Amino acid sequence: MGGFVAAALAFPTALFSFALVVVVGYWLLMLVGGLGFDALHGGHGVGHAGHVGHAGHAGDLGHGAGGHGGHGGHGAQDGHGADGGGAHHHGGVLGALGLGGVPVTVAVSLLVALAWFVSLAGTVLTSGAPARGGVFAVALVASWAGTRLLVRPLSRLFPEDRPATRGDFVGRVCVIRTGRVTADFGQAEVTAEDGSTATVQVRTLTEEPGLAAGRTALIFDYDADGEHFLVAPFDPALPGG
Repeated sequence: MGGFVAAALAFPTALFSFALVVVVGYWLLMLVGGLGFDALHGGHGVGHAGHVGHAGHAGDLGHGAGGHGGHGGHGAQDGHGADGGGAHHHGGVLGALGLGGVPVTVAVSLLVALAWFVSLAGTVLTSGAPARGGVFAVALVASWAGTRLLVRPLSRLFPEDRPATRGDFVGRVCVIRTGRVTADFGQAEVTAEDGSTATVQVRTLTEEPGLAAGRTALIFDYDADGEHFLVAPFDPALPGG
C-alpha cells in the first residue's frame, strides 16, 4: 500500500492524481444527485441552441426567426443576434482534438483517468527524472488516443440537440396575434415541435380579410428577403383545412 501511495504522489502521477480526485468527487456528487443529469451536458451552453438577440417572451421575429422557446429557452439558429455557441457537446479545444461528440465533463474525465493509469504504471516501472519525463509525455499521448477511441461509441449515448431553424416552422399551423394580416403587416404565434412557442412575422400573398386575431393559418413558406413567413387561412376542424 505504501508503494502505491508513493507512486501516486511521485512525478508525473501526482500531476494527474489531484485532477483525478476532482473528477471522482464530481461523479460522486452526480451519483448522489447534487448536480443532476443536465450537468453532463456542460450546461449545453444555452438551453438548446442559444439565445436570440431580438427575442423576448416568444420573441418578436421582426429581424429573424425569433425566440423559439417562449421564455428564451431555445433560439433559432439562423435568427439575427443568435448566440449559438457555448459549451454544447463539443468544447472548442476538445473538438479540435477529435474528442467532441460527448459532454466536456465526460471527455475530460476520460483524459484524466487514462493519463493517471498510464503515468502510475510508468512511475512504478521507471526511475530517474529523464525516464519519468518520458512517462509524462507517453501518458498525455496515450490518454488522448484512448479517449478519442472511447468517445466515438459513447457519443451515441449523447445525441446532440439540433438547433431550431426558420424552416422548422414551415408547414405548421399558427394563431394570428394581430388585428389583421396583409402583404406588409402581421404577426402570429407558432408552436414548435418541442412545445415551445414563438411570435413570428407573417404576411399574405393576397387580401385575406378573414385573418384576424385568434384565427388559425398555415405557414407555407418563408421569405428570406423580407424575413417573414407566408401564411394562408387554415381551419384544422375542416377536412383539408
